[in-house]
Amino acid sequence: MGIKVCAALILLSFVLAPVCQETLLAGPADEKAALESAGAWLGLVDSTEYDKSWDQAAAFFKGAVAKAQWFGSLQGVRKPLGAVISRQIVSAKYTTNLPGAPDGHYVVIQYNTAFENKKSAVETVIPMLDKDGSWRVSGYFIK
Repeated sequence: MGIKVCAALILLSFVLAPVCQETLLAGPADEKAALESAGAWLGLVDSTEYDKSWDQAAAFFKGAVAKAQWFGSLQGVRKPLGAVISRQIVSAKYTTNLPGAPDGHYVVIQYNTAFENKKSAVETVIPMLDKDGSWRVSGYFIK
């Protein structure tokens, strides 16, 4: 009887290990690190340091968007909005999968943002846990 209980506990530990790992990565410290990474990265975009924002983005991001393409996109879309007047976090949600992206660890952050030339916008910034263990932005969208 003792062997069956022991075997059941070992099996249970294998089943629960991924759940426990995911829970640990979704904890407050990881969310805080993701939010800090997103904030610092947005600071680069806000100050028109577009090249640096690409340099500091996640490897996945760099593989999907060429530096020149990123610079051109921000020049055409973000720059005309003008300076940020205010930005408030609306939500931050941890997930392990996103459409069109590899499975990983992500925090989808949405901000209500007022720009100089657009008073109401929603910015979505998606930091991901990069291979080196650092949170870096893997996506940025403005509506």
